[in-house]
Amino acid sequence: MKLIYPAIFRPFSDQSGGYVVEFPDLHGCVTEGKNLEQAIEMGIDAASGWILGELEDGEKIPPASDYSKIIIEDGCMVNMLLLDIDAYEEKYGERLVRKNLTIPAWLNTFAEKNNINFSKLLKDTLFSMAQTK
Repeated sequence: MKLIYPAIFRPFSDQSGGYVVEFPDLHGCVTEGKNLEQAIEMGIDAASGWILGELEDGEKIPPASDYSKIIIEDGCMVNMLLLDIDAYEEKYGERLVRKNLTIPAWLNTFAEKNNINFSKLLKDTLFSMAQTK
């Protein structure tokens, strides 16, 4: 699942070239970077972690604000950040859910003879299906 959220970039007050990054739609999600490149990377990481935490807790994620309606202070800027939640979850996700599976015996025999990992097969299939939605 890919999501796009607006981020507000506020320059450090000390003129060092760094930025504080805030997300108007993700309450409490704030990070910073010593330059714009790092601020963007840190923003993507922070927002992806925030979203993943909500999803793992079974919470709904907020919709992204309309870019044109975000009001910022002088000197700040708004940038839309692309979040690849599936890739982030694959790398950092921790929560696993155990599911029971019922299949015909002949299919189980086939899978065992072919060293098929049921968990991996189901995860990969569902992941593929989720990406197409």
